[in-house]
Amino acid sequence: MHSRAFPASRPLARNRLFSRRRASLCGVFGMMGLMQTLALGGCAQTDHAAVSPAPVAQPSTATTSMAATANPLASQAAMDVIRRGGSAVDAAIAAQMVLAVVEPQASGLGGGSTILYWDKGAGKLSFYDGLAAAPAVVPQDYAHDADGHAIPHALLERSGRVVAVPGTLRTLELLHKRYGKLPWADLFQAAIATARNGYAMPGYLHLVLTERPELAQKASFKAYFDADGHPLPKGTILHNPALAGTLTQVAAKGADYFYGPAFARKISAAVATGPYPGHITPKDLAGYKVRERAPLCVEAFGRRICSAAPPVAGGLSVLQQLAILDRLKIGQYRPGSVEAAHLLLEASRLAEADRRKYAADPDYTPVATDELLSPAYLDARAALVSKGEAAGQVRPGVLKSRLASLPASDAMTVPATTHLSIRDAAGDALSFTTTINLNFGADIAVDGVVLNNAITNFATHPVVDGQPVANIAAPGKRPITTMAPTIVFGADGQPEVIVGAGGGARIIDSVVQTLVGHLAWGQNIRTAIEQPRIGAQNRAEELEHGTSAAELKSALESMGHHPHAAVMNAAVQAITIGPDGLTGWGDPHRDGVALGQ
Repeated sequence: MHSRAFPASRPLARNRLFSRRRASLCGVFGMMGLMQTLALGGCAQTDHAAVSPAPVAQPSTATTSMAATANPLASQAAMDVIRRGGSAVDAAIAAQMVLAVVEPQASGLGGGSTILYWDKGAGKLSFYDGLAAAPAVVPQDYAHDADGHAIPHALLERSGRVVAVPGTLRTLELLHKRYGKLPWADLFQAAIATARNGYAMPGYLHLVLTERPELAQKASFKAYFDADGHPLPKGTILHNPALAGTLTQVAAKGADYFYGPAFARKISAAVATGPYPGHITPKDLAGYKVRERAPLCVEAFGRRICSAAPPVAGGLSVLQQLAILDRLKIGQYRPGSVEAAHLLLEASRLAEADRRKYAADPDYTPVATDELLSPAYLDARAALVSKGEAAGQVRPGVLKSRLASLPASDAMTVPATTHLSIRDAAGDALSFTTTINLNFGADIAVDGVVLNNAITNFATHPVVDGQPVANIAAPGKRPITTMAPTIVFGADGQPEVIVGAGGGARIIDSVVQTLVGHLAWGQNIRTAIEQPRIGAQNRAEELEHGTSAAELKSALESMGHHPHAAVMNAAVQAITIGPDGLTGWGDPHRDGVALGQ
């Protein structure tokens, strides 16, 4: 049996591939001869047992509670917490910590998060902005060197220069103080055991590694590869003792351990290395604050649909697209038809133009969300769509606000991030998107914690035609993001769908298409998630490679579109709630699974 342990710091990889592999509840890696079954309402781990999940049927159905995440061990950790009387927040913390271990390329303590939280008892929806923030010292022109030359993206995005101050742990700490039921330390035990005792390499992580075989030559990364430089096989038992140690400290001492001076100095030193160093200080970490903002909502498809507000630009785009598609009556067209694909592309292009021009951190630049989501504005945007042909150049809408004069942002977008949808037995729910940005962030790790590269979400050209863009880098500012945690409310005012995705700019179109499938076409959540993907939020019109969507290329071209086939690997995790209970689905683009009770 292969077994590898990881050092504290290692460079990591970008993903453009996906796995259709189904995953797990709990248990054992039987094919390699390590068998251990435990029956205590979930998975238990001993000091010597590496955990690898057994297959589980999808979709999952339940009566009271459910967790849908991108990895079965994370979903199991969440449900184990709920079975012990934990809240949705408790479950989210447990799942996020496990994801930091088994899906290290996507999220963790070194990143940022956005959480939409429904408190059933209070009848209140809240949005928590835990995005990574720029340090006190950040160049507006961060993508250029001292001589004004553009830094090659491959070097810039893997450097300390683009590391922002992490926000995930502070955000989870705040929510736990408000909504947690179980002790903080208890919520880390599954992740600590998984990191220390080992876990079977997931298929998605393995595919991520195939894209960067050159990392086998780097000492800090060799543990992922065999002697010939090939990624270790799926199922290889991996250990991360460094991360286990950090999680143990955070479990015992709280988030203050991570943001305190000793650990902060380690982060500061790690970021300050290399040809393009960053400048995060212990003061930056100590000063991080979670922002509470009002969620954004629109009426569409007979429901109230809510998502995250700027600087989370993805929420704005999702709501605009859904409102436009409702006005265009997409429900009357057959799923998979060229007519439906045309409308999806046009709505995506319109929302993408607005997102790049107007979205920003509202603490620094006012964002006219009320106008951008007003019925009159959405009517006008929908009226621009011809049912028979593609528009030419799509421009942002004209606002009454002074922001209409600002040029559009050109921030980088990458296919990374992960999402969790959770509903607990009390009826509280959360939609939680979490990220370290590029897969494996900046390729910098501190005691097992992989650091983000969120600065790349700021505009790479801060001034266009003599004018600053809205999404310009500034001290303490949070860059825009395409994350889109979303909750759909039914006629009774209660959550009907909890949904979100990981996958860079493709998050937006994936969430939109899932909700169109479910709300407009009446598809079950599995069918809605697994339909071939179409979108235009990634700077181009895309049709999912190898699916029936790609077969629409010629027909769309005849309408004036310019699509190309692409691997569209955003992974949606969703839960639907109805009279007959809960149904969840984990996206097969990764190792997703939904579990419930």
